[in-house]
Amino acid sequence: MNIIVSKPWVLARMYEPDITIVDCRFELGKPDAGRKAYEEEHIPGAVYLDLEQDLSSPISEHGGRHPLPDPEQLSKTLAKIGITPETRIIAYDDQGGMYASRLWWLLSYLGHKQAYVMNEGFTAWKNANYPVTADQPIRVPASYTYSLHPEILASIDEVRSVAGNNEVIVIDSRDPRRYQGLEETMDKAAGHIPGAKNKFWKLLVEQDGKWIAADQLAEHYKEFPADKEIIVYCGSGVSACPNFIGLKEAGYEKVKLYAGSWSDWISYNENPIETGDE
Repeated sequence: MNIIVSKPWVLARMYEPDITIVDCRFELGKPDAGRKAYEEEHIPGAVYLDLEQDLSSPISEHGGRHPLPDPEQLSKTLAKIGITPETRIIAYDDQGGMYASRLWWLLSYLGHKQAYVMNEGFTAWKNANYPVTADQPIRVPASYTYSLHPEILASIDEVRSVAGNNEVIVIDSRDPRRYQGLEETMDKAAGHIPGAKNKFWKLLVEQDGKWIAADQLAEHYKEFPADKEIIVYCGSGVSACPNFIGLKEAGYEKVKLYAGSWSDWISYNENPIETGDE
């Protein structure tokens, strides 16, 4: 089963009892915008999870701008809205899948078996005259047990050990100008982790908001040997998640997320910074 699913696929299943649809809309710099958009209208039955309140932990000296949530706390958040390990979860946003992909990755980290990201997003859903509502569902709290999968998470020490060598591929998912160090709009230092390759995550999404097809994904990543381990990062561990999914959809098995990403990397003064192209 593919991770990225179509609007018709969601429409056909949205009322099935084991399905939970999660609205992940969010705007950086406007922390209330996503929830307000959800309260105005959303896919019927959808619940809302907020990037900073639900899918991240509080910022500290290290860990980046969106540190991973504590697994125990995240499991309680999921249980509170009636999600169990058997629930089929469909996540969507209106930002190309970036925030929905963050939830998908977190669920994978918890060992959740069935989670998907809806292609195109909410505006495309609405423009297709699919149903929307302002009604918020009543959810019966459940129990959520998890089994962490640390093999998909790269630590700062692991990234330090592979930076600049050719044994592990490190992919920077940010805009090329940020990668090159020509500008930095979010963090206190510009540049990239030594040896990292640049694959801007938005290249996975076409102009109409659709993810590129599977054969295009394979072409997109063809420079990377399938047997190599790959670590993806971005500014804060959010926009690298689409690249994580893209690589998985393209058949890559050994993929990890450096969750703290660039904002964590530069929080250590001793970490080297590279600028310019690859």
